Amino acid sequence: MTSTEPTGERPWLNADLPTSERIDLLLNAMTLEEKAGLFFHTMIGVGALTEPNPVFGTPAPVEFVEGRHLSHFNVVGGGDATARELAEWHNALQEIAASTRLGIPVTLSSDPRHSFTDNPGTAMLAGPFSQWPEPLGLAAIGDEELVERFADIARQEYVAVGLRVALHPQVDLATEPRWSRQLATFGEDAELTGRLGSAYVRGFQGTSFGPGSVSTMTKHFPGGGPQKDGEDPHFPYGREQVYPGGAFEVHLKPFEDLIAAGTRQMMPYYGMPVGTEYEEVGFGFNKSVVTGLLRDRFGFDGLVCTDWGLLTDHKIFGDPFPARAWGVEHLSPRERMKKVIDAGVDQFGGDACPELLVDLVVSGEVTESRVDESARRILREKFELGLFETPYVDAAAADAIVGNPEFRAAGERAQRASITVLTNGSADSPALPLAAASRLYVEGIDPERFAGYAEFVPTPEEADAIIVRLQAPFEQRRTTFESMFHSGSLEFPDELIDHLRELAKHAPTIVDVFADRPAILEPIVEIAAAVTVNWGASAEALLDVLTGRFAPQGHLPFDLPRSMEAVEAARSDVPFDTSDPLFRFGHGITELGAPGRPKGGPGADDRRLAATRRK
Repeated sequence: MTSTEPTGERPWLNADLPTSERIDLLLNAMTLEEKAGLFFHTMIGVGALTEPNPVFGTPAPVEFVEGRHLSHFNVVGGGDATARELAEWHNALQEIAASTRLGIPVTLSSDPRHSFTDNPGTAMLAGPFSQWPEPLGLAAIGDEELVERFADIARQEYVAVGLRVALHPQVDLATEPRWSRQLATFGEDAELTGRLGSAYVRGFQGTSFGPGSVSTMTKHFPGGGPQKDGEDPHFPYGREQVYPGGAFEVHLKPFEDLIAAGTRQMMPYYGMPVGTEYEEVGFGFNKSVVTGLLRDRFGFDGLVCTDWGLLTDHKIFGDPFPARAWGVEHLSPRERMKKVIDAGVDQFGGDACPELLVDLVVSGEVTESRVDESARRILREKFELGLFETPYVDAAAADAIVGNPEFRAAGERAQRASITVLTNGSADSPALPLAAASRLYVEGIDPERFAGYAEFVPTPEEADAIIVRLQAPFEQRRTTFESMFHSGSLEFPDELIDHLRELAKHAPTIVDVFADRPAILEPIVEIAAAVTVNWGASAEALLDVLTGRFAPQGHLPFDLPRSMEAVEAARSDVPFDTSDPLFRFGHGITELGAPGRPKGGPGADDRRLAATRRK
């Protein structure tokens, strides 16, 4: 479906004109209020376009488009919809946009939605899309071609339902083991992160940026990760980023690589740098970072959008949360907005208050030429994505593209390949692969998933082997939203360790851990016959690896620390800084039946030294 609007009334619709000329024509036709609406990139839920969103307490989408002139939206939810339903919803929203005075099409964005995470603040379940391991799992495979293939598949699925901006990749370095956001990173190594992140950009944007592309918004400049005590700056207690090892420059390396790869957009993080040469305010407010580093040093002329909710307070799941205005909490929302604009940012993520920007311009505190500077970058994306020519998608074709058998099979192969075997019995008696006729007792896996693999038995006493799937430990926090960010101690509780010890008395016990953070596994390694870790893998994927149907390929994308004492003593900004790790970056057993418990991997020590020297 294409736009049929005559170009005489709207000359910017003439696709034969250069993009820069089309932008000027549209800007000249826009009121200040319409320009201000471009600056806001807020959240809307899939559902009724005339109803407010109860989760985030936001107005109805129709109010955003018609009343506030907004045309950029981060789509949340939709995991229970079909691809056709998502496409039809998108088209209905575009129809509302087409009915406005200028008919500026909507740009829809999304956090990752191709894996296993279900957190409306960071990522969503795959739903109708093909399902892959999380980025840490892609890093465990370490194959640039695979990452580019994933991103190309995700691009096709996004475009089919109208999603044209990826609020990813996340190329922060996982240097603080307690940090809750590392699951969406490519791990602890700057060089690997830069290579895989560049492949990710190429896959989403294509060989040339245009109507078939998805624009990537790389985050979180200049590198989240070195969070004080590992706490996340979504929340006031996590607002500080610290650099005790002086390794600020190490965290810039992946961003430099992705800028060279052509990423179109950039998101600064919430955190405020402490004890550096930069102003101690959140990065989205920080002119020395956004203009000084990103614009001037790295020459980035793409769109810069803040992380979500820097200006105003919000309710999430009914609980109040303050604006993430770290370092400028004392400023009013209007004053915060001016500071963000002065920093060199183009868009405000998660907020929807264009009237404040209008007031700043009317009062003379922000010039309209400064507004036009950002508006040009914003409109350039819409024009080059082809949204003015083709605002609608083919809803009838969406189900045949999204989650098709080829795409699903590719994701399932990647799930299997990412599983990382850490230990496998003794030299005389490897625990894996499991014998074909094994009687298995399981915890953390639905027994119905065992059809075709082995006989399930209801008690450990009857078993030939035991499989236990665990989530890496985390601390429950005060609110629902906070608890979605897994933080705190990395140690498993004593009761769980005691339970595993009891199970192991009955049969060899294999433990698989969803390692969204690098858990303290030493007590489990001492008990279990074999230990594996995953970053998003179905029960069938795990069972294929444990039974030898699929050879494991994963290698650790970070060090696994030996103790919490080592974690607490490490410098949060320095890669590979925990002393005497239990398993090092790069470790992984890839030949089952070949036992052993090595603590390093190919090049692991060299990478640790190189990362330290880069600081």
